[in-house]
Amino acid sequence: MIPQGSTIRNEPVQEREQPSLTWKIDFNKKRIAGMTDGLDAVRQAVFCILQTERFEYVIYSFNYGHELKTLIGRSPGYVESEVERMITEALTQDDRIIGIEGLQLEQSGDNLLAQFNVLSSVGRFEQEVSVNVRRSDV
Repeated sequence: MIPQGSTIRNEPVQEREQPSLTWKIDFNKKRIAGMTDGLDAVRQAVFCILQTERFEYVIYSFNYGHELKTLIGRSPGYVESEVERMITEALTQDDRIIGIEGLQLEQSGDNLLAQFNVLSSVGRFEQEVSVNVRRSDV
């Protein structure tokens, strides 16, 4: 006979959000400085995702990091149309992050600066990322 309930005792399964408690990285002193949780942990996760190129490091899954490097050498119109999608795709791999809004792009020479607000389940905050879009083979 196959059980018909959601659990062995026929009690509904309750989903609980796991704490986002993680190690706090002190980037100035280049060391681990205790633990962090909540919005500060999400902010740190976003920073780390935006500093990591997807598919470059064996230690990370293929879902971690960004693909902004693929924009190198592309036309400015293409770059502007793809940046928001790429950043959103990279960040929403984290369950705490809902999306981004208010994306503003500023191109200065070969660098593209993207400024936006990150919307998460614990709050929102401003973030920016800079990408060099100059061809590396020129």
